[in-house]
Amino acid sequence: MFALVDCNNFFASCERVFRPDLNHKPIVVLSNNDGCIIARSNEVKALKIPMGAAAFKYKHILEQKQVHVFSSNYALYGDMSKRVMNLLTDFTPNIEIYSIDEAFLKLDGFDNYNLQNYGFKIKRTIDKGTGIPISIGIAPTKSLAKVANRIAKKFPQKTKGVYVIKSENQRVKALKWLNIEDVWGIGKQYAKKLKNNGIYSAYDFTQQNDTWVKRNFSIVGLRLKKDLLGEAVIELEHITSKKSIATTRSFDYTYSDYETIKERVSTFAINCAQKLREQQSACNSILIFLKTNKHKQNTTQYHPHIVVQLPYPTNSSIDIVKHTIKGLKQIYKPNFQYKKAGVVVMDMVPEINQQLNLFQSPNPKHKKLMKTVDLLNNKLGYQKIKLACQDLKRTWKMKQEKLSPKYSTRLSDVIIIKLYRPK
Repeated sequence: MFALVDCNNFFASCERVFRPDLNHKPIVVLSNNDGCIIARSNEVKALKIPMGAAAFKYKHILEQKQVHVFSSNYALYGDMSKRVMNLLTDFTPNIEIYSIDEAFLKLDGFDNYNLQNYGFKIKRTIDKGTGIPISIGIAPTKSLAKVANRIAKKFPQKTKGVYVIKSENQRVKALKWLNIEDVWGIGKQYAKKLKNNGIYSAYDFTQQNDTWVKRNFSIVGLRLKKDLLGEAVIELEHITSKKSIATTRSFDYTYSDYETIKERVSTFAINCAQKLREQQSACNSILIFLKTNKHKQNTTQYHPHIVVQLPYPTNSSIDIVKHTIKGLKQIYKPNFQYKKAGVVVMDMVPEINQQLNLFQSPNPKHKKLMKTVDLLNNKLGYQKIKLACQDLKRTWKMKQEKLSPKYSTRLSDVIIIKLYRPK
């Protein structure tokens, strides 16, 4: 059996853990630079405010309905996620962290357990240990666990946040209830194609011929169908090194000055290089892109990008910045107001298994230098040691006008409780 544990309205719930006065009150969390709505409490969903909406377009209704607005506090959310996942490992060693707020548990050897009660035990433990509300779906396969979780979340009064699919009748009833566009792995385009063929529910999908499913949706679609039928063909995924690493940010303001943009893009490249070293990888190519503000439709838009091939695999910040700047010079044009930029390192290989170039090779001094820089930054604080291409006096910050305290990761933000001895 598989269990899918999903934190309810995770970002909003993290804010409520340290602000219980916000329970049952509407909350939204904004994206980088307070641009778009990326998380909503149930109270906001009831107001029909869509996910991904530009915050400025809904400013009036947010104020009118007294919605509590927060900037993204990724330090807090990441720490709370880690706490939830650490508690889940006490219930089974077989766990797949699917996202920041979801995890699959494989419950092998639980044949004689009452899984409904076991789910309630998990739920109580997470609530007591973190204060984060969760929903749990338990079923014979990962796909069905997703369906069960959706039922647990949709009908909280009846399920108490835990639902188990353990019989054939429950499986069929659940699949007939679930719309095809809500099936795990079925995107909007696939859902549209399926509806055009008269397939409106998850159950309808499972009744299709294997040959038709494979022809139209490849082997992935066929595996999904079998998983929904109760045959566990989608197993837990093990943690592997990333195939690409990206650092992309929207600027706090629009910029057209080349030197300012170069400093920002260089910092992105350095972030990518540091992450490469953390997972002991090196990259063979770099993607650099710029974007103007798409929301300002009365201005000329320009969204260039370029891929720079490296002469040898590297994770040196010096090398990666040098080639990133070369690419930036080719795509940058003056007189445009740039709002966003990004760097993506790609074609990654293990650091110890590199195919070197006969005529060009990395500077061997870089490896020791980067190791020392990483050591000092870990000890002294983030980016205390910088390259000369970075502004030594300037710390780039996102626009976060409504940022909550870092309650669990910054000592000065820890909540202080004062106890008074009764007289």
